[in-house]
Amino acid sequence: MAQSHLVRNSGIALFMIVAVILWMALAAAPAKAAQGQGPCADDLQMFCKDVQPGGGRILKCMKEHENDLSPTCKQHVAQMKEKAKEAKQACQDDVMKFCSDVQPGHGRILKCLKAHETDLSPECKSQLGSRRGRQ
Repeated sequence: MAQSHLVRNSGIALFMIVAVILWMALAAAPAKAAQGQGPCADDLQMFCKDVQPGGGRILKCMKEHENDLSPTCKQHVAQMKEKAKEAKQACQDDVMKFCSDVQPGHGRILKCLKAHETDLSPECKSQLGSRRGRQ
């Protein structure tokens, strides 16, 4: 029974990693877009210009207009999702090894991985490092 609990929590943890990495990747897009930069700048101006930044409101707005986004912005979002998938694959063993007892949510898994950064696999370390540079 403890094993199934561990497996279930690991699945949740991996999902949370993907969500956090995707959020980190997409979080930079609205900031750049707000400055008139990036592949989603026009979409942000068109759909979410009156949305108060903070608390994920801009990301939520963009998600609500997902089907209306320009092809360039849609392609950017798809690329970020693919990168999140790659990060999940690269870090899943490290999550199991170092963070299996960490309760998912509020960035705790990501904090755990960063706390073990020197011990992470090269693949996971590379994924986390490449995300940091894009924030």
